[in-house]
Amino acid sequence: MTTCKPLATPLPAKIPTDPSLQIPFSQPDFFRQLTGSLQYLSSTRPDIAFAVNKLCQHMHRPLLLHFQLLKRVLRYLQGTIDYGLFLQKTELHLAAFSDSDWAGDQLDRKSTTGYCIYLGKALITWSVKKQSTVARSSTEAEYRSLAAAAVDLIWLRRLCQDFHISLDTTPLFCDNVSAMDIASNPIFHTRTKHIEIDHHFIRDLYSSQAHPSSTCFDN
Repeated sequence: MTTCKPLATPLPAKIPTDPSLQIPFSQPDFFRQLTGSLQYLSSTRPDIAFAVNKLCQHMHRPLLLHFQLLKRVLRYLQGTIDYGLFLQKTELHLAAFSDSDWAGDQLDRKSTTGYCIYLGKALITWSVKKQSTVARSSTEAEYRSLAAAAVDLIWLRRLCQDFHISLDTTPLFCDNVSAMDIASNPIFHTRTKHIEIDHHFIRDLYSSQAHPSSTCFDN
């Protein structure tokens, strides 16, 4: 792959449906080895996190299609080999952004949670993960993403406390108005009864001083 033709994106806009690619890959151990290596690489290359997440969902029984997608990621890396994270000197202020891909999986229609957390201008943590259950609405999918990001924020704030770093209120940004309304509404609404209770803890973290497009957290 060192002389392969580079590609501009790690995954295609639409997954191929060619029947000839729907057969088991003859070297599953080789597939798992390469995919596992990409998991380590995603620690410094968040741009491949989503693609690696997709590949890891087929570790047990990879198809020829999945190996083709794996080679596409390698071709993308060949063209972006100089990419990486630049951690510059910056102010010690945490901020997080959450989003979701509602019903994005074409097979089981589960949504994907995504969020990233910045310390000043430096990206320090991120996550792309398929949700464990099917979300019945985009609002529920976004709300679950908010909860996942909030857990990481709380851990980071406590870590900063251990290092005696004083932080202001941390904003958590979300682009779904309905999800923000659920987070800010202390009244248990009938439309949210199907959402697991462990995701409703985000309501306790909500601050009345929050920006309309964000939720703010103290300790």
